[in-house]
Amino acid sequence: MLFSSLVFLWMFLPAVFIIYRLVPRCAKNAVLLFASLLFYAWGEPFYIFLMLFSITLNWASGFAVEYSKHPKAALCVSVVANLALLGYFKYFDFTASLINAVTRAEAIPLKEIALPLGISFYTFQALSYVIDLYRKEIKLQKNWASLALYISFFSQLIAGPIVRYSDVESRLAVRETTAEMTASGIKRFLYGLAKKVLLANAFAAAADEIYGLAAADIGTALAWAGAVLYALQIYYDFSGYSDMAIGLGRMFGFSFPENFNYPYLSKSVREFWRRWHVSLGTWFKSYLYIPLGGNRKGAARTLVNLMIVFLCTGLWHGANWQFVAWGVYYGVFSILERLFLGKWLDKHKIIAHIYSLLIILTAWTIFRAPGLSAGLHIIKSMLIPTAGAAAYPLMRFVSPRLIFLIIIGVAGCGIVQTLFPKYKAALYNETKVYALESAFQLVLLFLCVTSLVSSTYNPFIYFRF
Repeated sequence: MLFSSLVFLWMFLPAVFIIYRLVPRCAKNAVLLFASLLFYAWGEPFYIFLMLFSITLNWASGFAVEYSKHPKAALCVSVVANLALLGYFKYFDFTASLINAVTRAEAIPLKEIALPLGISFYTFQALSYVIDLYRKEIKLQKNWASLALYISFFSQLIAGPIVRYSDVESRLAVRETTAEMTASGIKRFLYGLAKKVLLANAFAAAADEIYGLAAADIGTALAWAGAVLYALQIYYDFSGYSDMAIGLGRMFGFSFPENFNYPYLSKSVREFWRRWHVSLGTWFKSYLYIPLGGNRKGAARTLVNLMIVFLCTGLWHGANWQFVAWGVYYGVFSILERLFLGKWLDKHKIIAHIYSLLIILTAWTIFRAPGLSAGLHIIKSMLIPTAGAAAYPLMRFVSPRLIFLIIIGVAGCGIVQTLFPKYKAALYNETKVYALESAFQLVLLFLCVTSLVSSTYNPFIYFRF
């Protein structure tokens, strides 16, 4: 089920919200847990058993870590079991293909396993619970249903943000949902819905057409247009989902961490990753980079640790060489910035912005292209002027309406918020409801519903991760 579907907007969400408000406090978690399982089963009726197994595994692991005489061994078993589940469903065929290529024989037959929705997100959440418990940063959750709600809550189950247990530990037991919190949640949800339906979907339609062409047919202008369109698409798609998830959480009494902070305003690759998919970057920093030694074991080890983190970031997004290359690409520039480039960029702000955008757009081309070789060919066209196929001029894909939306999209990536800080403050204000803003939200809702009724394109990009 999609947040941006009519079934969710007009049936699921109103029903869950009304029932949640009517039942006594002792039943509220049960309502949300049942709703979350139904939400997941709507799209994954079989793989819901996998998620329930993961929940039970980590609930039992919590007891083992808490009461075992060998908590480190219990933690290791839990981590291996979680990664084995994720590895089997997400990386089996990739690993088998690699082994077969090395042995030049079909040593391991491919299984073409369907990837369960959200497995990367809920596995990382479950791991953070067990690891933080081992670190004595949280208390053992003895109630299976409470831990199940933490891992499976429909608000951020499928595509994040990745929420650490400590962020919601107290609210799983007791929480108040004030009128102000509900209003701010609805506001945040509607803005996220508009990002997805009115902007991301429009950019996606054009980007898909461009990247659907043969790489050799894509000229320089079209290659750059595709990169810009996809950069706008993935930002408004994923940040829109995060806004909706955060808004839904507030409507039910939870406060989730921010996942985006205008990443295209960044002046370096390292700054970009502090602003983009913040919860994933924080997870890797807390549970991989720092345990590897972080920057505490010398300059050379720090660079190795950085590359490992970015390599894992690429693999987390997908099991193929395309995502590996994407992760290594960011790792290389992160290392260069740490060695010498960062100091130079700090002295040249405008150049730093241009540099960052060029690196980011090139990276998105690797990420989006229909294969690594196609991506490299398109990047070549971006760097070396080429006309491309005469049958595919730029204006065939870019209409006046799309140009108007691109202008809005570029302005909304942080430019407007920087130039008008009062607007930004009002946007995130959780205590006041402005009449004019409410009227504007109703208009957005009407436009979204109209678009959803007439359109068939609607999936979220990060659902496949």
